[in-house]
Amino acid sequence: MSTHHPAPAPVGGKLLNRVTLVCGLLVAAMAAILLVRMFKGLGYVTHLNDGYAWGLWVVVDVMVGSALACGGFSVALLVYIFNRGRYHPLVRPALLGSLFGYTLAGAGIFFDLGRWWNFWHIFWPGYVNPNSVMFEVAACVTAYILVMWIEFSPVALEKFGLHVAKQKLEKFLFVFIALGVLLPMMHQSSLGTMLVIMGSQVHPLWQTPLQGAVYLLSAIVLGWAVVLFESCVAAAGYRRSIEVHLLDPLAKVMLGVLALYLALRVGDLMWRGVLGLAFEPTWAAMWFWFENLAFLAPYALIRTVQQRRNPANLFLAGICVMVGGSLIRLNGYLITFNSGPGFHYFPALTEILVTAGFFAIEVLGYIVITRRFPVLPREEPAAA
Repeated sequence: MSTHHPAPAPVGGKLLNRVTLVCGLLVAAMAAILLVRMFKGLGYVTHLNDGYAWGLWVVVDVMVGSALACGGFSVALLVYIFNRGRYHPLVRPALLGSLFGYTLAGAGIFFDLGRWWNFWHIFWPGYVNPNSVMFEVAACVTAYILVMWIEFSPVALEKFGLHVAKQKLEKFLFVFIALGVLLPMMHQSSLGTMLVIMGSQVHPLWQTPLQGAVYLLSAIVLGWAVVLFESCVAAAGYRRSIEVHLLDPLAKVMLGVLALYLALRVGDLMWRGVLGLAFEPTWAAMWFWFENLAFLAPYALIRTVQQRRNPANLFLAGICVMVGGSLIRLNGYLITFNSGPGFHYFPALTEILVTAGFFAIEVLGYIVITRRFPVLPREEPAAA
């Protein structure tokens, strides 16, 4: 049975405001730092060392950033794989967030390469290493970025009145939609697999042969959490009515998959006999509980239908899952990572500014495109 959905339309309004101004300043600071980095090297603007070759830029901008950009993938799973057409109005805004997140994650990898001028070696036949998990991640992420730009191109074609071209593209769009579901499943699981090959440097609470499944499930849940967060922020920022009729069942699905993730996580710890480490008075145990309490919080916030109809609860639940999903990656790759004696790492101010700049680009781009392109469902502005 077909369901009628309001056609997407530009939100309209001024592009210059306090939010875009702050974002612009952060982007300018980021650009200046990266310009210095290109000529002076990573050591000039970061606190990286031989023990911590991957710092804030890789872990946050790539590992965490790509996971937070799984909204398009997670919504596509519901709409196109499980045939839940009622969620279709969420596809374009979720895809837009994913598009920016992954594109910037790819850019982040480029700037973190020590010899960035050799980046083309990744795909050159004479240098490529098909047995490397890092090659698989690079190939899948690159392909997924291209796929998402193609998936999102009907928005631009619609904006500029190229309806014939849009109709021709839509005949083949199912191929790119299928790739848009497959590719994230491959590289998100591989991002977890990279921890496995790091051996004892990774704390036992985060070192598991099931890391691929753990990362994939958490990425799917994170994608839905970001949709909850973005929908609430967009409704408040643009003074629109929030789509509770869509977010309520979406949140329920998220809780179900989150329960599956937690069962896998706890079951794995028990199976490996390391669950007791979570109850020791250690730095790692403290961060373990921060991570998992964030994952458990949504069950107190949106467990019932009445709770899920409260936009504030949906917003907070989305933030909690985003925090938990970010921490599992930060904990494994950075916070509890053990490089051996003599090595310490804390990000430099320049690293923090670059990371803030990347997120500022996402916010700025989201505002510009939703105001000028048909992304969000058409709606008259609601009262403040």
